[in-house]
Amino acid sequence: IKGNGYGFGAPELMQHAILLADTIAVGTIYESHTVPTSHAPLVLTPVGNDIGTLTVHPQTILTVGSLDHVATLHRLGFSGRVVIKLRSSMNRYGIDDTHVDDVLRAVNDAGLEHTGWSLHPPLPTDESDHAPEAASWLANLDDSLPFYVSHLNVTSLDTLRATHTKRRIIARSGTELWLGDKSHLRLSADVLDVRRGVTGTAGYRPHEVPEGAAIVMVGAGASHGVAELAGGLSPFHFANQRLALLEPPHMHTAMLVVDANSPCPKYGDTVDVQQPMTRITPDVIDWV
Repeated sequence: IKGNGYGFGAPELMQHAILLADTIAVGTIYESHTVPTSHAPLVLTPVGNDIGTLTVHPQTILTVGSLDHVATLHRLGFSGRVVIKLRSSMNRYGIDDTHVDDVLRAVNDAGLEHTGWSLHPPLPTDESDHAPEAASWLANLDDSLPFYVSHLNVTSLDTLRATHTKRRIIARSGTELWLGDKSHLRLSADVLDVRRGVTGTAGYRPHEVPEGAAIVMVGAGASHGVAELAGGLSPFHFANQRLALLEPPHMHTAMLVVDANSPCPKYGDTVDVQQPMTRITPDVIDWV
């Protein structure tokens, strides 16, 4: 549960997640305080050196992926649990296989409690879901500690567990909310007004209005995380047609342009919104 809660919001997801597990993965140390004290937050992002005073949830598990990360926690007086992040082909946080012993020694010297290993591969592709990366690490790590992994499909995860029966392999399952099947999700926005017969210009930064076009005001904008798609395409659709933007969406309103020959929504209608769930902050969530 991190960031915007994949569009649902972290508080909404938290109510469900605490029924499924005793450890909740969160993005940062700042998000760890959203986890109830009955559960342990596993913080995925290492703590930065400029944090000042470190105030932690009583059951916090932090992530270290370098000697610098360990030194920072030692300086801040943290003496709790940590998982060691392993480098994947993403090449983000994480130690490579030549530094395992050095980091383990540093963790022990700093008085930290090593409670697991963590791997975050890149997004899966058609050719591979990066299960071989996980397998190569498992062959060389102490198997008495759990191994946290994400971005593996169910088949690969089952195979990995079947071939490493002595190890506890824990899947970070939240990513399925934005990588998995989204056919059961729909983003929409209200049509708040329709203006016809405008001549000249309109918009926050005035743009020419095509002759005969209607301007449709939609209640979604930058405050909701709604933005243009790649190439400047509009994210809004109505009657299976993309609705052109007059200009990029602003805080709470997007202004759309519908020509005289296209289906035009009316006040009270809704339009579909095409956006990544990881960026969206909706006003209302309807469970159907």
